[in-house]
Amino acid sequence: MFKRLGRQTVQLPSAPSILAYAGIAGQKEGEGPLRERFDYLSEDSYFGEKTWEKAESHMIKQCFALACDRAGLAPSSLDYIFAGDLLNQCVSSSFALKDSRAPYYGIYGACSTMAESLSLAAMMVDGGYAATACAVTGSHFCSAERQYRFPLEYGGQRPPTSQWTVTGAGAVILGTGGAGLRITHVTTGAITDAGITDANNMGAAMAPAAYNTLKVHFSDTGRSPADYDAIFTGDLGALGHDILQTLFDRDGVRLGANYMDCGVLIYDLTTQDVHAGGSGCGCSACVLGAHILKAMEKGVWNRILFAATGALMSPTSSQQGDSIPGICHAVVIEKEGA
Repeated sequence: MFKRLGRQTVQLPSAPSILAYAGIAGQKEGEGPLRERFDYLSEDSYFGEKTWEKAESHMIKQCFALACDRAGLAPSSLDYIFAGDLLNQCVSSSFALKDSRAPYYGIYGACSTMAESLSLAAMMVDGGYAATACAVTGSHFCSAERQYRFPLEYGGQRPPTSQWTVTGAGAVILGTGGAGLRITHVTTGAITDAGITDANNMGAAMAPAAYNTLKVHFSDTGRSPADYDAIFTGDLGALGHDILQTLFDRDGVRLGANYMDCGVLIYDLTTQDVHAGGSGCGCSACVLGAHILKAMEKGVWNRILFAATGALMSPTSSQQGDSIPGICHAVVIEKEGA
């Protein structure tokens, strides 16, 4: 069976099952509206470790272990792990998973990493190359600030368009058995460069990528926003959320009230000092693992489109005045029998 639909979308005939998932976060995230959804909240930004980088690794390891426990699987029994984070060489993920003894792919899609890892894991299972595969992603505010901007001690001012890197992690284990939530389609994004050079305006840089991927997805599948109970983008923040809606409005397409952004959902933008909202690859990861999938199991939504976005930049590219290309990968998750 030919699985490709159009240019960038594949249909997964076996519809790999979500066997287990988890979502954990830090103290600031626990002060937001999703507090009761998380499986674990740390009151210590160090997660009991001596550095923020080690804390990030600890957090990813903890989330991964929780998902494995829920699936009743030993980490070493997994056929593949796809994992990523925001730090150089994805050290948080590799150190977190070095003792798993499972085949491991370290991937980097910036803040789109959760959708990227989930896409690859789903295609690996659907293709018959794996019976089980795990997608896991995390980020930490303090480690990201040190790498991409300034150490916290610098005390730099943040413009209104800036976003707050989420301290959080999400893990999803896919398999060939089981029932309930399934992944049915994957739309792989193409790099989109809108010419944005302001590293404090990630929403504007990533929104065009989300627009292109969603537009291609609707074209490839013959679907429209109305065919989904909910559409989630990953950390465009309040500004990017509005830009994406404007881009579709120009096409005469209404995303509607069922369109939400993980970077807006995770914080209370009126009471928490996060400016335009949340960001970081842990943002969409922990919102997916702590909120979205739980709500689907309860029947709140039966078919959703999860489209995480990423800004493909580095400190060096920003310092050299380069623009910030964006990427967005989309995954369709459906509740079996709904």
